[in-house]
Amino acid sequence: MNTITLHSPDRIDAAAKEFLKACGHIPVIAFSGELGAGKTTFIQALCRAMGVTTEVNSPTFSLVNEYFTTEGNSIFHFDLYRIEDPGELFDLGYEEYFYSGDHCFIEWPEKASHLIPEDALRVEIRVHEDGSREIHF
Repeated sequence: MNTITLHSPDRIDAAAKEFLKACGHIPVIAFSGELGAGKTTFIQALCRAMGVTTEVNSPTFSLVNEYFTTEGNSIFHFDLYRIEDPGELFDLGYEEYFYSGDHCFIEWPEKASHLIPEDALRVEIRVHEDGSREIHF
């Protein structure tokens, strides 16, 4: 298991680059952590590191957003926090995203754990009392 410790928010872009280098090209990455742990903020940093120049927002109500890198590659960002039934992902055609080979960043994967590919990289973000974060993967 790898761990990246983030002592201050101004190091998030460096942490994102370190994370991407360490995990290589794993297309589906599932992010867990308590509310406010920084899942969306870290995904924003990952998208910047991958060349996304448009605004990256949590798809809390739409469930999925698509971003494009400067090379034209797609990144899909899922936020499953508000789903009440994992079956809602069937309506989206989740399989087309998860098995496309494109990057899929999934927040709150535990809401539909049986639908997340087995080979997805599982990431847990832990918050410490001093406000630092540990990113375990």
